[in-house]
Amino acid sequence: MNTTPNIHAMIVAAGRGSRFGASIAKQYTLLQGQTLLQHSVARLAESNYIDQCLLVVAQDDSTAQTLSFALPIYYAIGGTERWQSVQAGVEAMINAGADESDLVVIHDAARPAVPTHDIDAVIQAAMLEPYGAILATPVADTLKQSYIASNTLSTPAYEAPLSLQQLNTQPELANSQSGYDTLHTYAQKTIDRSHMWQAQTPQVFRLGQLQQVLNYVTEHNLAITDEASAFEHLELPIRLVTGSRQNIKLTYPDDIILLTAILKAQFASSS
Repeated sequence: MNTTPNIHAMIVAAGRGSRFGASIAKQYTLLQGQTLLQHSVARLAESNYIDQCLLVVAQDDSTAQTLSFALPIYYAIGGTERWQSVQAGVEAMINAGADESDLVVIHDAARPAVPTHDIDAVIQAAMLEPYGAILATPVADTLKQSYIASNTLSTPAYEAPLSLQQLNTQPELANSQSGYDTLHTYAQKTIDRSHMWQAQTPQVFRLGQLQQVLNYVTEHNLAITDEASAFEHLELPIRLVTGSRQNIKLTYPDDIILLTAILKAQFASSS
C-alpha cells in the first residue's frame, strides 16, 4: 500500500440545492463577501497537502469560471446525481494521469467552514488505509424511528384501524376508510445512537478503488447518498475520523444564520 500517495482535490458543485429553495444554486450564496464555493476552495488551499482543485460543475454553469479562487482550478462536467458527478471527476483525474493508488479528497461546495486541521487529519488517516477515510461526528441527539398513520382518535369504533404494515406500504389506503382524513408521522421507537455517526466531508479515498465501487453502483443501479456508502455496499472498511461540529452543510435557509456566525468567529480567531 502506498503510504505517500499524490493528493488530488475535488469539489462537487453540480447540484441545484432544491431544499435550500433559492433562485440560484446554493454554492453561489454569498457569505462574508464570498460565495460558499470560494470559501470551500479556500479551506482546501490551507492544507499543505493540496495545491490544485477539480471543480465538478453542471453543464449549464456559467458562474464558476467568473470567480477567483485560492487554488489553481480545472473543471469537469457533473451528472444528475452527486455520485455521478464524483464519477465524472474521477474519470477526469485518471485521464489527466493520476495513479490509481493516489488519494482523492472530495469536498462539498456547501461546507465552507471545515477546519484545516480536520482536512489534514482525514488525509493522514486515509494514507494508512487501503480504501479511505471520512470526517464524521458522533450523533449526540436522540434519534426516533417513525411510521406514518392517520389520527387514531378519528377512527370510527366500528371500523378496524389499518395495520402499521398497511400504512407503511400502502399509505393511499388511509383515505379509503371514513374518518381517515390526514396522515401524520408518529414516533415508533428510539434508536440506539451509540454507534451512529453523521457523515461530513472531506471524504478521502484511493482513486482506483473509488472508480471500481462507483462502477459497481452503476452496474447494479444502487442508491447511494455519499461515496462512503458505495464502499459499504461491498463491505469495504472506511475509517471514521472525528470532525468538528463547525463543519455544517448549507442545506436549509436557517443554516445561513449558523454558518455566518461560525465563519465570523473563525475569521476573528485567526486574525
